[in-house]
Amino acid sequence: MFKIIAQYFVEQYSFLNLFNFITFRVGASILTALFFSLIFGQYIINKISKIQPIGQPIRNDGPENHIIQKAGTPTMGGLLIILSVIISLVLWADLKNTFIWIGFLTLLVFGFIGFIDDYNKIKSNSSNGLKARTRIILQIFFALIISIIVINNLNDQIDTTISFPFFKNVIINFGYFYLIISLFIIVGSANAVNLTDGLDGLAIVPVMIVAMTFAFIAYVSGNIVFSDYLLINYIPGTGELSVLCGALIGAALGFLWFNAPPAKVFMGDTGSLALGATIGSIAIMVKHEIVLAIAGGLFVLETFSVIIQVISFKLTGKRVFMMAPLHHHFEKKGWAESTIVIRFWIITIVLALLSLATLKIR
Repeated sequence: MFKIIAQYFVEQYSFLNLFNFITFRVGASILTALFFSLIFGQYIINKISKIQPIGQPIRNDGPENHIIQKAGTPTMGGLLIILSVIISLVLWADLKNTFIWIGFLTLLVFGFIGFIDDYNKIKSNSSNGLKARTRIILQIFFALIISIIVINNLNDQIDTTISFPFFKNVIINFGYFYLIISLFIIVGSANAVNLTDGLDGLAIVPVMIVAMTFAFIAYVSGNIVFSDYLLINYIPGTGELSVLCGALIGAALGFLWFNAPPAKVFMGDTGSLALGATIGSIAIMVKHEIVLAIAGGLFVLETFSVIIQVISFKLTGKRVFMMAPLHHHFEKKGWAESTIVIRFWIITIVLALLSLATLKIR
């Protein structure tokens, strides 16, 4: 909104030119989402607590201490995250930018799927929400629509290509098959974050770190000078996605205030699916799909731990991990929750730095 206002009145009021700078609006979007969360967070938590007096149903087969310590904690905290991002985007993003609307659509659609899932869990008073088949069909359907929109808004020379990190000239054009890859990235990212969201603060900080990473990547991808220097694709308009990333960072920080141990609220599928899918869509818009797998390596690791566990049990009847996802394995081994969370944060920071290094090592 302020970006549009600045365009109309900058000649009369020169200070409004500040709103044309992406870097300024990124900072403003972070602070806006953060302060909205801090100011209205407790109010929103109180509201969602009223519709779930016994809190989020806890898995009976989960760690024993979860049943005792986390019982009664409300879920659907993702609503706070989504609202914070929306307010920040409306104020600071260029609402004429197509990429912003794609990210906005992804956030809302996957947030809605997560909301239905969370609501069904509360209504049935069980850890089972939407049927797995229904949930994945909805995700695939909307991810397909989002992927088509993204491809149609990218240059024909790069829309179905993937660049490989560390290599300057290794670019593969997947043609129509890229649609499946894009779909897999969005759905996979959404569910990977969802699987990681099992301990207080475990998922939200890595999401924030990955968002920081892509805020930088989006900015340089949308700047012809920086993209040329770093030998990456120049994609006009994607610099605005750094404002979206800023809103995600601020919303994540604000949510962490209430999600820090002992958590007052869980983000639930409402937040995890929305955040994961949005980051996935940003990765395909800026054409750094593989970098997402590096920066979000923790999410990949958690997902593979579940896949390995399921395959091993079905084929041999034995489990590789004491419990999956991976963070529960370490809980079963006796690690303190805070130890697991902080060490996983450290891993994400290292992976984020490695992913940024790929921009120069080409």
